[in-house]
Formats: sequence, structure tokens, C-alpha cells
Amino acid sequence: MRNAYKILYKEGTGELIEKKSRFIASFRPVKTEEEAQAFIEEMRKKYWDARHNCYAWILGKNGEGKRCSDDGEPSQTAGKPMLDVLEGEEIVNICVVVTRYFGGTLLGTGGLVRAYSGAVKEGLKACAVVTLNPAKKLLIDTDYNGVGKIQYLLGQLNLVTLNSEYTDHVVLTVLVPDEEVEKLQADITESTGGKAQIDVSDSVYFGMYEKEVLLFPEG
Repeated sequence: MRNAYKILYKEGTGELIEKKSRFIASFRPVKTEEEAQAFIEEMRKKYWDARHNCYAWILGKNGEGKRCSDDGEPSQTAGKPMLDVLEGEEIVNICVVVTRYFGGTLLGTGGLVRAYSGAVKEGLKACAVVTLNPAKKLLIDTDYNGVGKIQYLLGQLNLVTLNSEYTDHVVLTVLVPDEEVEKLQADITESTGGKAQIDVSDSVYFGMYEKEVLLFPEG
């Protein structure tokens, strides 16, 4: 069974000031360790004069790839708290770098944990996170007598029609969540008297962002 998962879709930044220390959280969608490392290097060059550039990333649909770094801060006070926030939000394919400009006052281990995790939470507010749901693309081939019945069924389930081809017959490409596929196939077969032909073309993941349908391949 395929499960839904959340990804970082659009990057953002956030900032937190703690006892004059400045914490800047920068985010980037990533799919590989190479992409994550490249982003980290990019941030290190951008903030070359900062004392610390700590990071955390999570890769893969199931969050199987994880890494974090304190970058010189006391052990477990930066990277791990940052990673904990990402895990708590259940977001994958995400990399965050928190840059610290030291303000002259030591924060202590508890203060550092709060500051780094707080910066990540603040930065996430400026990002776009999308939930991806498992779905199938169905090709529904019907005559003109069956179109209205099928469109009614699609409307009842609020399903997205990706494409419509009208010739001597009609072919609809419809995005259907995994859990709705069998019922929709049965309902279409019943309502058209078995005249509509239904084929599964692809298994995908889909999400919505500002009323736009986002499609991602199975892999």
C-alpha cells in the first residue's frame, strides 16, 4: 500500500534573534545528497563571515536518508534539534541550513537548542509544503451517450480531469486516488452498461498548490 507524504515544494527563509545572536534558516527542496551538499556549500559561500552554518536534511518518500551537523556548536545543540523539527513535521526531500552570527552572549545548551529549532520553525512559515497522495491515471473511453453519466460520477468524487479528447468517441484522462479506483471502475461500468473502457495508464503522486495540480512520478 502506498502512503501519502509531504515534501518541501518551494523554498523560503526565516530569521530569529536570540540575545543578539542572529539565526537565519534557509530551505531548499532536494532529492539527492549531492543536491543537499551543493545547497549547503552555496549557503556557506553566501554567509562566509558567519561563525556557524549548521544543517539537516531528509531524503526519500519514507525519510530513509537523514543527516545533520552542528558545525562547531556543542554536540546535539544545533543539527539534531533542526532535524527533529523536520521529522516532527514529517517533511521529506528537504534541506535546511541555519546560519548563526554570534551576538557576543553565550546561550547555553538549552538556549542553542531552542534557537536552532525555533529558526527552523520560523523559516518553515515562509516555505510551501505540499502533501503528495498516491493516485492512478485512468483512461476512460466512452461513447457520447456515456459522457454525462461519467462526468457526474467524477464530479461526485471531486476528481480532476487532466485531459479530454473528443472525436467519434470520448477519451478522458482522470486522476483518481488509489482508494477510489476500484469503486469508480465499478460505478462507471454499471452506469454505462459496461460500454465504457477503463485502463490504468500510470501510478503517480499528486498534490495541490494554489489550485494547481502537481504530478510526481512513482519513483
